[in-house]
Parts: sequence; structure tokens; C-alpha cells
Amino acid sequence: MSDHLDGLTAKNDPRLDISDAYVFHGQVGTVFVLNTNPGGSNGFHHEAVYELKIDVDGDAREEFTLRVTFGDRDWRGRQEATLALLAGRDAGNRDARGAILARTTTGKKTTGDGGVRFFAGTAGDPFYIEPTVVAAVRTAVLNGTQVDLSGYEPGKAKNLFAGKNVHSIVVEIPDHFFHGLRIGFWGSIAVPTDAGDTWRQTDRAAVPLLSTLFGFNEADDYNAAPPVADDTTWGHQIQGKIAKAVEANGYDGDGDAEEYADAARDILMPDILWYRIGTRAQFTGGRRNGRNLVENVAEEMFELVLHKSVDGGLDVDSATGTLRSEFPYLSKPV
Repeated sequence: MSDHLDGLTAKNDPRLDISDAYVFHGQVGTVFVLNTNPGGSNGFHHEAVYELKIDVDGDAREEFTLRVTFGDRDWRGRQEATLALLAGRDAGNRDARGAILARTTTGKKTTGDGGVRFFAGTAGDPFYIEPTVVAAVRTAVLNGTQVDLSGYEPGKAKNLFAGKNVHSIVVEIPDHFFHGLRIGFWGSIAVPTDAGDTWRQTDRAAVPLLSTLFGFNEADDYNAAPPVADDTTWGHQIQGKIAKAVEANGYDGDGDAEEYADAARDILMPDILWYRIGTRAQFTGGRRNGRNLVENVAEEMFELVLHKSVDGGLDVDSATGTLRSEFPYLSKPV
């Protein structure tokens, strides 16, 4: 899975789990999507802060945070949703109040201050992956072994998330807000500690499948960290695993496996989606410019960490539902 149910806390409460993050150009501006609570039916956590982090100067630190909070569920299962903007020093301060941009009820889209569009609610999960294939690739990366797909038939591939829903947060910011910048984007979720005076980050996500393929989804330390520390903390581990995996799978590229792994590490770290405002988003094909909703990111990531193409047996038609041409763009829930 892309980032579904990673970390111990998220597994215990899927409302605190981010499955995927996307950033692309919409009808009027830049669209930020944070999909959470995959397969769940109990909405968003009413005590959590759901954060869409934006870096505008390339230092892997947020200069802006779009923070979304929710009220309790009513008898119909709906929740009040509030979108706030935190800028500058406040962008990293979860106790800062921020400026309210929009308010709505889950399931209803709205337009707030400055033309900002906001939606929070259930949608079809656009991510698709074949469970047999991702398990085989993950095993090869973690153990430095050859990918074992003996007995697997691509023609019989099934999407692990076919017919599944996610709880989506979608925000569209008019292009003039960022003035053509190249930005970095990631999502995070945090909840107050039992003492109530600090926050605990339960999950974060940007680059698809990174946490899954390198085993970071088995504990909370990676998900609790900021991306600015990624390369120094986990970069060496990622580089080493890629080097062993590509060598085990018959590396035939330029230079040696170590050199290739260094280059791959630079692509993956820090765990941020980079995007040039106003351009066509495409994560696949080596572009690494944002991420649109139904790219085959699984095969792209498999090839990156193995230097070998792996047929996942799925394509855009495997995604759940039909994307909408207008905001909030994701498919209706199934």
C-alpha cells in the first residue's frame, strides 16, 4: 500500500493514518489532497490536527501550514470542518490559532477567503496496487534479495483497494498565492498528549510507498519526525538497502550499485513531494513534479528501488470510482 496503516498508532486508530498525499493543478489553482482513514467509516478524529505542510524555499521546513480540525460527529455522522492558515513561525506551531479560511460540514464543498476551495469527506480511494507484487518487492528491498514472483500472473492482478473509500481533505489555493514557486508538500496528523500540553505526531506522508518499502511503517519514530531530518537520520539506511537490492536483482546501469543507490537516495530524501506551481503534475516517468490522482506510482517506485521494471498488472482503470472533472476531483464514495 502507498502509506496505508503505517505506524503502530495509526494501526490502532486509522483516523490518525494518512494513506496518500497528492499535489497538482486544478481548475483555479494548486490542489492539495490528504487521504486518511482508509477503509474506515468513523470519520475524522475530533481532537486531531490534520496538516498540509508547504515549503516554499527548499529547506524542507514548512513556511505555510493548512490546518484542518473537526468537531464531534452528529447523529448523521457529519462533522464540522475548519480550515486555517498558519504562516511564518506559526506554521510549525500547533498551538497557534492561525487565520480561518473556510468552514464547512463533511461531505460539502465550500469556497472561503481569497477563493480558497475546501472539502472534507468520504471519497473513493484512487490508489491501486497488487498485494502480491508489493509484498515481493518489499521483501527484496528489506532483505537485499531477488524479487520472487514465482507463480504470480499479472493477468490475474487485483487491486488491494478496489471498492474502498478514504476520508479526504482537499484544498485548492489560487495560483497567485504562490506566484509560480516550486514548492514542497507533505501531510501530517497530530493529537494532543494525555497531559494536554504537547502534541504527538502520529503519521506523515508524501512520497508514495516510501514508508512501506523500507519498513518505516512498523514503528512510530519515522512518522513522528519532520522531513528536514530525513537524510541524516534514514538516508544511509535507504542507500544501503537499495544498493543491496539492485545488486541482487542484476544491476546493469552506469557505474556501480552504490553509485546508483546514492542517486536514488537523493530522489527519495527528504520525504517531500516537489511541485512547480501551475504546471502539469506527474510523479511517474522520472518527472517527480507533484503527483496526480491516478498515476501508476507503484511500478515507478519499484523500478526506482530495484533498477528493474516490475509488472504490477494494474493500470488507471484499476482505481476505485471515476474521478470528477471539478473540485474536489476525487471520485464519489462507493
